[in-house]
Amino acid sequence: MVAFLGMGLLGANFVRAMIRKGVQVQVWNRTASKATALEADGAKAFAEAADAVRGADVIHIVVKDDAAVNEVLANASAGFKPGAIIIDHTTTSAEGAIQRTKDWKARGFTYLHAPVFMGPQNALESTGYMLVSGDQEVIKKLEPALSQMTGKVINFGPEEGRAAGMKLIGNLFLVSFTAGIADTLSLAKALNIPLGDISTLFDSWNPAAMLPARLKRVSSGKYDQPSWELNMARKDTGLFMEAAAKGGTNLAVIPAIAKEMDRWIEKGHGNDDWTVIGKDAVS
Repeated sequence: MVAFLGMGLLGANFVRAMIRKGVQVQVWNRTASKATALEADGAKAFAEAADAVRGADVIHIVVKDDAAVNEVLANASAGFKPGAIIIDHTTTSAEGAIQRTKDWKARGFTYLHAPVFMGPQNALESTGYMLVSGDQEVIKKLEPALSQMTGKVINFGPEEGRAAGMKLIGNLFLVSFTAGIADTLSLAKALNIPLGDISTLFDSWNPAAMLPARLKRVSSGKYDQPSWELNMARKDTGLFMEAAAKGGTNLAVIPAIAKEMDRWIEKGHGNDDWTVIGKDAVS
């Protein structure tokens, strides 16, 4: 018996996938209609979280944040079966995940934080990535079931909260990446370059392939043999901002990067590789 708390886009499709695999699932959501909608798929919906978890060996939860996890689990706990396992897929702080692991263990329950890099379609298709860390015996026990929910389970070792931290790092990259795309399209708009030409460029030139080498370069701590000098990168950054201003578009990310470049140039690093702007992050 499995219970699932939180029927947002991700949770709802996790439940649908479980039911397709023959798992009996009891569900709850703060907005009751989202839970009852899944009865058509074979789930059993409850108006109260404590009733939804009653009799369940494993309780999954996907809600908004630390506060929501704490509130929902507190409300549900009256119905917990002795020794029940709580698996939390919510993106939370590392500190919150560590504290919940400790608190629920003290109360006789197993809590495992298992955040995901999965969209709703991934949840339905059991593809994507799930992150775990902490007690390796617990992970060893649960990994077969977790693997059925996702394409790959990535184990970051015995440190509690490490999976939570890795999820935040991944999401920061996605936010930065998307903001960079938005700036790229804004500059294209200012220069009257059609989206088709942007697609043609990136169909042929894939900067994502540079990520491992760029990560190594930034984290190396060695910037005195430049492939692109900071002064030159800053010059180009100025051209981006000038063109955008003339074209009446707004750049959200580039001005902040330009300011950081200026800071490093003022410190005497203008002739170093431009990745020196990441030095403080790794030293």
